[in-house]
Amino acid sequence: MAYVVAAGMVYSVIAREAMLEPWLGATEKRLWWCLLLGLVVLGVNKQLDLQTAFTEMSRMVAHAHGWYEDRRRVQLAFIAAWSVMGLTLCAILVWVSFGMPKSTIMALCGAVFLVAFVGIRAASFHHMDAFINLSWFDVKVNVMIENGALALLAVGAWLRARESA
Repeated sequence: MAYVVAAGMVYSVIAREAMLEPWLGATEKRLWWCLLLGLVVLGVNKQLDLQTAFTEMSRMVAHAHGWYEDRRRVQLAFIAAWSVMGLTLCAILVWVSFGMPKSTIMALCGAVFLVAFVGIRAASFHHMDAFINLSWFDVKVNVMIENGALALLAVGAWLRARESA
């Protein structure tokens, strides 16, 4: 449900811009469309549990090719590659979003946190799984991280939808 709410808030930015005189720059408009597309894809993934299928498929490939016992190195390499990609994405977003409103930057930060979380979660690294499955006040850490990133994104979108250029 959190993905639907966040996507709805992002769509409200796009819809408001379409109803009014165009007030988003071309680059910012593309960013909002990318955010919407990303939320829809991640929301569908959440419902279909594709990351579990990815993890199971990776396990089967590891067993079939004889490197299952050495999977920790592959998981670490995946997390390292995902981290490099995330840092690169952050650098690109900082450069692209220079001069954009703080609300847009807030939404982009939420998106970056969400993508980082999804990537680390997909790696299914045992120690990370142990951490994110911890509970605090009967709420799992992974729920707090994922929904926190979605909330940051949604609040940024809500604020941006209220602004006019």
